[in-house]
Amino acid sequence: MTTNVTASDSVDPSEMISDAALVELSRRSPERFGEIYDRYVREIHAYLGRRLDWQAADDLTAEVFLAAFRKRETFDPQRGTVRPWLYGFAGNVIALHRRAEARRLAALQRNAAAHDSTEHGHEERVVTRVDAGSAQGRLAAELRALSDGDRDVLLLSALGELSHEEVAQALDIPYGTVGSRLSRVRKKLRAALDGINPMLGGSDG
Repeated sequence: MTTNVTASDSVDPSEMISDAALVELSRRSPERFGEIYDRYVREIHAYLGRRLDWQAADDLTAEVFLAAFRKRETFDPQRGTVRPWLYGFAGNVIALHRRAEARRLAALQRNAAAHDSTEHGHEERVVTRVDAGSAQGRLAAELRALSDGDRDVLLLSALGELSHEEVAQALDIPYGTVGSRLSRVRKKLRAALDGINPMLGGSDG
């Protein structure tokens, strides 16, 4: 199944209904949830494509929005905004494909020196930015060795460009945990690369 990632840009932003209001409206008029889809489909599709691959993203983007649609009654605007709520569903979809993701990183580690493709996931493209061929293998190994929680925090920050608060909402973890995990993971990756900065998610601050 191929996801249509074209969204309408014809609406004046000043006249747009808020995300939270749309979710509320969709509880009575389910078709209104399509407006949430239009607003966020490109962003969610891009995130899935970078975490997994673009073919998988075409299929899985629909699953993210279908899961959110089915769970729209559970959205609580008091706990956060719609954007990180959707990333939470994206994380669940990615978790179902964790084994395939790990296999890709293992293959990259074995073939780091020969890797020369632009059609793979973000982890692999990060590796190709490191100059030393030997460092590519080390970075792949470190990414693969991260816990699920650490990897999710890192990549939500680096790929989704979510704020610490949004990452906390997406993963349902305390705000302070986000900062401590990011700091720990970035230090670990730099140490594994002998000080080379893999440029994941900006500064530690």
